[in-house]
Amino acid sequence: MIQRIQTLYLVLAAAISAGLIFVFDLFTNTESVLVYAKDDYLYLGLFLGSALLSLISIFKFKNRKSQFILGRLNILLNFILLGVFVTQSLNLSGETEVSEKGIGMILPIFSIVCLALANKAIKKDEDLVKSVDRLR
Repeated sequence: MIQRIQTLYLVLAAAISAGLIFVFDLFTNTESVLVYAKDDYLYLGLFLGSALLSLISIFKFKNRKSQFILGRLNILLNFILLGVFVTQSLNLSGETEVSEKGIGMILPIFSIVCLALANKAIKKDEDLVKSVDRLR
């Protein structure tokens, strides 16, 4: 159902992935220009994909197993996004792209935490349903 706690966590993860990317910058390049996620299609696609997976997972509330799997896929997508940020900021050739890191680079971590809490609540609901089925 929509009023469960995992829905709140999933909405929060979607808001982080879709809304805050336009507010916080990812990094400042060598020309002292702020780079946002909307400036690069890779970052924008990964963030919006994460938000879309969160929203799809909200409306899969009748099938908790698929909701749990979508949450895991979303966590994996956010780890990929975090890996892209790490490789971007730790370029082997030195200060070629990233001069100063912004707070937008840690947004996937907040999203991962929200998704992990949502998956924990989904698992708790699934265990509750299984225990009730056992009593029948």
